[in-house]
Amino acid sequence: MGKNLVIGIEGLVGTGKTSICKELLKYIPNSIVLHAGNVYRAITYQIIKENIPFEKMKSVDLKKLFEKFEISIKIEDGESVVYAHGKKIDDSELQSLENSMAVSKISNMASNDNAYKIVREYIRYYNKDYNIIFSGRDTIKIYPEIDYHFFLKADIDKRAKWKTKQYDDKADEKKVKENILKRDELQEKSGYYEIYNNTIVIDVSDSKSVEESTKMVLKNIIINGKE
Repeated sequence: MGKNLVIGIEGLVGTGKTSICKELLKYIPNSIVLHAGNVYRAITYQIIKENIPFEKMKSVDLKKLFEKFEISIKIEDGESVVYAHGKKIDDSELQSLENSMAVSKISNMASNDNAYKIVREYIRYYNKDYNIIFSGRDTIKIYPEIDYHFFLKADIDKRAKWKTKQYDDKADEKKVKENILKRDELQEKSGYYEIYNNTIVIDVSDSKSVEESTKMVLKNIIINGKE
């Protein structure tokens, strides 16, 4: 039996990264999804909840905040979930528009190195027993030994439509589009959209479903010697 894989999924805002990672669980045996970005989302959620001014985030060590908020990552039903101060943070709160915008700002201000070490330790720990489907930003910098690195892109109007649907059509699509463009700009300034020699870029603009997008990714992965 070959070694367990580490598969990195990142890309532009609103390309369905989280949904694709969950769908991949159906096709990749003995796999779990590690939502690395939820480390940032959990820290940001607690910053907002505890009314800590954003200006205090300049060059702050995120590992110290990780410890201060007693954040931990656990695997439940094949996916990573996040706890802070012993209480599970609901995914809808982590993925909210307010939290998403704040994450982009804080990741651009704070010192990321130690946060990367935290995620790297979790990957190495779980990779002993599982194939890791690893979603987040800077996946190669976090885990240089990565086996596959995918970068997803899609037309902005499609992304706005998909993201609005994610918010149960309760948000204005025009406003969602503006926020996506702002987040894209912040992410790019932070250096998160870097394409490497081993990066596989996939355009999912014409995809009609999460399953279709997932199969576009899956056809590039060799599992136990089989495509």
